[in-house]
Amino acid sequence: MRAVVQRVASARVTVDGRDVGAIGRGLAVLVGIATGDSRADGDWMLDKVLDLRIFENDAGKFDRSLRDVGGALLLVSQFTLLADTRKGRRPSFTAAARPEDANPLYEYMLTRADAQGVPVAGGAFGAHMQVALVNDGPVTIVLDSRDR
Repeated sequence: MRAVVQRVASARVTVDGRDVGAIGRGLAVLVGIATGDSRADGDWMLDKVLDLRIFENDAGKFDRSLRDVGGALLLVSQFTLLADTRKGRRPSFTAAARPEDANPLYEYMLTRADAQGVPVAGGAFGAHMQVALVNDGPVTIVLDSRDR
């Protein structure tokens, strides 16, 4: 599982001209679910994201997490994060989980974040989405569950 985490002032996902998810201050997270990823990988990634200290304290140091600042989470499934570009010009997505495996894990992560009291919004799994955000900082971090 791979994620791109962006600290945002606001973010929204639109499908066919209609907002399907939007947040104010918080984190916009694009998550790629790989073949073989499990709920344990989803738990690790979600805990890492929610506890990542990338919000500033009063002294301007990164010392606060999303939970600490009461921010919101926008979680968007994005299989293209698993692209293999080592050969040729066309990316291969064979490492990405099949939709029937990835969607339940994505939904699990949304539900688990909500159960932890984090305001959460999502994208539309498998849809052609437009994601708009105001990156705050900018702060962008890449996480990979294979690095744990």
